[in-house]
Amino acid sequence: MYASVRDELRATLDEIREAGLYKPERVIGTPQSATVSVPSGDVLNFCANNYLGLADHPEVVAAAKDALDRWGYGMASVRFICGTQDVHKELEQRLSAFLGQEDTILYSSCFDANGGVFETLLGPEDAVISDALNHASIIDGIRLSKARRHRYANRDMADLEKQLKETQDARRRLIVTDGVFSMDGYVAPLPEICDLADRYDAMVMVDDSHAVGFVGPGGRGTPELHGVMDRVDIITGTLGKALGGASGGYVAARAEIVELLRQRSRPYLFSNSLAPVIAAASLKVLDLLESAGDLREKLAANTKLFRTRMTEAGFEILPGDHAIAPVMIGDAAEAGRMAELLLERGVYVIGFSYPVVPMGQARIRVQLSAAHSTKDVERAVQAFTDARAAMAG
Repeated sequence: MYASVRDELRATLDEIREAGLYKPERVIGTPQSATVSVPSGDVLNFCANNYLGLADHPEVVAAAKDALDRWGYGMASVRFICGTQDVHKELEQRLSAFLGQEDTILYSSCFDANGGVFETLLGPEDAVISDALNHASIIDGIRLSKARRHRYANRDMADLEKQLKETQDARRRLIVTDGVFSMDGYVAPLPEICDLADRYDAMVMVDDSHAVGFVGPGGRGTPELHGVMDRVDIITGTLGKALGGASGGYVAARAEIVELLRQRSRPYLFSNSLAPVIAAASLKVLDLLESAGDLREKLAANTKLFRTRMTEAGFEILPGDHAIAPVMIGDAAEAGRMAELLLERGVYVIGFSYPVVPMGQARIRVQLSAAHSTKDVERAVQAFTDARAAMAG
């Protein structure tokens, strides 16, 4: 049987390669940092979600080492059997306080967190209304539920209001949006979303994975940035980006929501507990965030410098001030070729193409970090300019 399946799969893989959509995995031989080692040598890393540069921070690494001695390597169990330690409860309490929510539940990833919310909270008599550009984990999570599914155009409040009007017969309605859209760097208009939610009696959920830690005056994410922390009912996020860069996710929400998730959320009930070493290191990250204003300022400065210099050099960058700076290329093959030329010039970035982004909107998503120096940023801009000239030649 498999012989015929293998031929079909090989043909599909060949089609992916021929379309310029194949995604090779590059192996790095060093810790995640502003500079990493790849087979061709040391390169500047402008494609990691290491926004605050904490992935290899010595205090975070030391906390992880200490945790291994105190808490062990893994739990070998799910939370409700014998997989809960003090370090898990402490992290949940700290995240709740940091995000201004009543309670928090940990997951092995934010993908699992988003996968566990909708099926638990919503039934056939309910409706979920989702931004068209939400993360794949939200899309997949919604598919798992029996709720009626509605979608509104990206950040289009008129379309959102239309969907709310059409679902007024639902028992419960949940508006869900990314806080920051990962492929564009656009920020969701949360005040307007919350206003509509109040007007039409709906709940609001925000996946703030690309914001918590560095967006907002205290790094508490897009709800803090927009002054709506008390108006958002559910916040999901990750420990795998600005908060240390390892893995793990969470849902921070109203107390009753979290309690029900502990009882019925399948990714929580049937997945091993978050490794205690990650929980302990994440507590150290939260300690560091209390005095991370300089890191957030450095990240903002690097972002502004890169966006300004690239615009002056004639590149098209989607507007905004987020550390995600998409350099628009258009053609998938050209984006891949540009990324290869940049690697040859000592800058590690990735070309994104369909199905990660819409067809014909291939791009190189540059991600700035507080770990980058001004010289690093200037070097990256020059590499883009040189790579463009090489492609034209």
